[in-house]
Amino acid sequence: MTHILSIGEAMVELSQADQPQLWRLGIAGDTLNTAWYLRRLLGRAFTVGYLTRVGMGNFSQQMLDFLAAEGIDTTHVARDPDREIGLYAISLQAGERSFSYWRDSSAARRLADDRDALDAALTGCGMTYLSGITLAILPPEGRVRLLAALAAARAAGTTVVFDPNLRPRLWPDLGTMRDSIQDAAALADLILPSFDDEATHFGDTDPQATIDRYLGSGAAHVVVKNGGGPMWFGGAAGRGAVTDLAPETPVDTTAAGDSFNAGYLAAWLEGGDCDRAIRAGHALSRQVIRHRGALVPEAVSQRA
Repeated sequence: MTHILSIGEAMVELSQADQPQLWRLGIAGDTLNTAWYLRRLLGRAFTVGYLTRVGMGNFSQQMLDFLAAEGIDTTHVARDPDREIGLYAISLQAGERSFSYWRDSSAARRLADDRDALDAALTGCGMTYLSGITLAILPPEGRVRLLAALAAARAAGTTVVFDPNLRPRLWPDLGTMRDSIQDAAALADLILPSFDDEATHFGDTDPQATIDRYLGSGAAHVVVKNGGGPMWFGGAAGRGAVTDLAPETPVDTTAAGDSFNAGYLAAWLEGGDCDRAIRAGHALSRQVIRHRGALVPEAVSQRA
């Protein structure tokens, strides 16, 4: 379990600086955010790698240099001679975020073109992590290849962790999104959905309905994030809820769920039970949303 591979799309991030009309440039993306926090949380007995595809230009090289400097293994980052990495900008209003994306020709859309490369990257992984965004950016044949590679890796002993991270604008239609999410859930040992998204797009009436639906699809365990409210879990590690989590007024909710996932997984990998892991994820996420941007170094040291 000491080798972790996160799969998805990393992009150039533009976030608003403290001064009007000034923007700060960074590198981020949902599965990269989780990998970044995992690298900061876990000891050096663990390796954290990233699988994606980037271009040959300056921004792509900046991303590779950034990952290497942060201790994230880039062995399985492929280079594309025809495409570049995408870009997104974060706009904030009362701490809530909205995004503008430029990613239609992103190199990451081709990250699952080579099944042999996927199999090689997953060989020997203790854990692999992906999201609904990872699936959404792929063409249909890419989704099929990635899910098949994950199924083979899971059969060989890899733990598959999946955050549905529902983003309808990335999908051709809601039916394709729902079907693809359920297909991935069937391969997952752990699913980390957000209840507000699941209620909106799957019609779940409460977190228990979300848990039951994903367990029914074949998932082994489900932990439902709930916007700072009580968090429910169910599956292989039993059922229950953590109801006494302290609230937080956000400055910027970017990476709230991504950082929760990292805090949860780090605590779980180090032997914590579900209750402890939920509290660890919540503590990290609370600190992250007190700051602007996705990657907040001080949040790791300030979590309580």
